[in-house]
Amino acid sequence: MPPKMDFRNYDTGPFHDEMFTADGRPRDGCRMLHGKIESLPPGEILARQTAAEQAFYDMGITFTVYGHEEGTEKIFPFDIIPRVIEAAEWDAVERGLIQRITALNLFIDDVYHKGRIMADGVVPRSVVESSTGYFKECQGLNPPRGVWCHITGSDLVRDETGRFMVLEDNLRCPSGVSYVLANRRILKRTFPQVFETINIRPVDDYAPLLLDMLHAIAPQAATRPTAALLTPGVYNSAYFEHTFLAQQAGIELVEGRDLVVADGYVHMRTTKGLTRVDVLYRRVGEDFLDPKAFRPDSLLGVPGIMEVYKAGRVSMANAPGTGVADDKVVYAYVPQMIRYYLGETPLIDNVETFLCWEDKQRRHVLENLETMVVKAAAESGGYGMLVGPASTPEERTAFAARIEADPRNYIAQPTINLSRAPVIVDDHFEGRHVDLRPYILYGEDIRVIPGGLTRVALKRGSLVVNSSQGGGSKDTWVLGPGQPAKG
Repeated sequence: MPPKMDFRNYDTGPFHDEMFTADGRPRDGCRMLHGKIESLPPGEILARQTAAEQAFYDMGITFTVYGHEEGTEKIFPFDIIPRVIEAAEWDAVERGLIQRITALNLFIDDVYHKGRIMADGVVPRSVVESSTGYFKECQGLNPPRGVWCHITGSDLVRDETGRFMVLEDNLRCPSGVSYVLANRRILKRTFPQVFETINIRPVDDYAPLLLDMLHAIAPQAATRPTAALLTPGVYNSAYFEHTFLAQQAGIELVEGRDLVVADGYVHMRTTKGLTRVDVLYRRVGEDFLDPKAFRPDSLLGVPGIMEVYKAGRVSMANAPGTGVADDKVVYAYVPQMIRYYLGETPLIDNVETFLCWEDKQRRHVLENLETMVVKAAAESGGYGMLVGPASTPEERTAFAARIEADPRNYIAQPTINLSRAPVIVDDHFEGRHVDLRPYILYGEDIRVIPGGLTRVALKRGSLVVNSSQGGGSKDTWVLGPGQPAKG
């Protein structure tokens, strides 16, 4: 007979646990979920986990890992025990994210126009103009409504006190929202009764909100705008997401070779001839976007599209040039941006960050590598980083040489005791470290999707949550006030 799984031997450790208080009691928002899990008969929770994994296979929910000896297509690991965030906590997070995105958008617009924040010495001009996300070709651009960062995914973590902090911002082509939607669909099948009794805020309206945002930024001359998602193609690691979002939003999925500039507009090739495209959800980086404006060897983009964009005859989300605020060195200055542009105190703090381009801070980092997490400014996916406590002396020596050779390219942060949440390990529950990537849409106004992608470091003791580095995900339940409602 299979064992009955409960939380009697669950160890919260010296961390903030998302489900339990330090003395082992379920948090207020988790009581009903906790009771439901403990009421299940022996073997039932493992059966539901297996069914959820099969659903991922059936739905084709994958990501790509390049250079993996077992093949590139991977099913995204998923744990069925959701992460719960209470309404008041989420309200504070939402306000903080809206404040942050407002300031970041003003910063990007300032960078490509007057550059006041640099002239006033708040953010060094050298930091901005040396960023790989800064493109001088975008100087003077005026995106619709003055909005540059239409889709953002800022990564949040909690420390041992339970305080939310921003770990980094993702403003180029933030990925992962398709897993948020898929996770929710599968959890509704896994715990249908819970969704009938708990007021869990919905995420299912993301695709319609995405479409509304795309239509909101369309050129004013387009009365019935046509939107499309521009993908690099099937070999991109997020291609599943591109196809999923295009299908969910009811827009075309196109590659650069499907588009052509003619008569001053962007058109897509169809079986009935050319059809004008008014808005592109861009999942192609700026450098590959237009071989006439950026890299001349790009085969992924559309020759001449930047001239059409400058003329206001096509819109793009995110606007070209947005990646300057994606740089991890620029991230360190976001609190100053909030004070400078908004005259406000940041509602969500940054993680303490050391800039290796500054001599004094670099010396501190090099003397304390064994306690720090060091990241390359323009890398993502968990690549180009050193987790000091898990590193060897040889790895630290090699990384120190990289820092000395290119100090502008590195930041360092103290190792944070990330919060943990229960996951299923064999026939019992264990705590694993988690982060949270909420998604923010900015069209007519700023909308924060309740919850986001909770990523889990599935390896015991690991702090690296990226899927390419062995991480997985959970559904994120944001509890709503008022009467119970279906999620």
